[in-house]
Amino acid sequence: MNGSRRRQRSTRVLVAVLLLMLATAAVAATALTGSWGLVTGAGFLAVVLGAAATKITHSELMSSRRGAARDRAEQAQAYRELDVRRSAEGVEFAADMQGLVAKRDATVSRLERRLTDAAAELAEARRNLAESEERTVLAEREAERLGGRLADADERATAAVVRVAELEQEIDVLTTQWQAAEAALAEQLSIRKGA
Repeated sequence: MNGSRRRQRSTRVLVAVLLLMLATAAVAATALTGSWGLVTGAGFLAVVLGAAATKITHSELMSSRRGAARDRAEQAQAYRELDVRRSAEGVEFAADMQGLVAKRDATVSRLERRLTDAAAELAEARRNLAESEERTVLAEREAERLGGRLADADERATAAVVRVAELEQEIDVLTTQWQAAEAALAEQLSIRKGA
């Protein structure tokens, strides 16, 4: 259907109206003559023309109803296809967001393992430092040799502390990004539910 809600009169309806006007004119013309035979014939003709006009109008009405039903069916199909597309887009978006969240979770887990390893290295370095200090107190003759190990252990401890600080900063950044991704996912899902 076009944008106009008003339909133009079809040729069939105009023919039906003309038949009724012809029947009316025939009855009126014969009524003026005063002849019962002509009036009866005109009345019969009016009934036949009225029946023909009714049949024409009925067929036009049925055609109009079939057209309207066809339009409604096409519109329903279009809405169904649109709904299928939007549902597929929603599923695809949810899968993408779950993939992103899974990647972020994997990155956070990897960084947590690194942090645990770095913390273990730091604890080991501190134990080594403590042992080195005890050996220094107990055996001064090994002071030179242990001094080198102590310096090495201090370097590793410092590097481990720096690495732990870097890893903690990376975890903070990734946690912030992860929370932002979850918020975006929640917002998109609420928009889809609202739509």
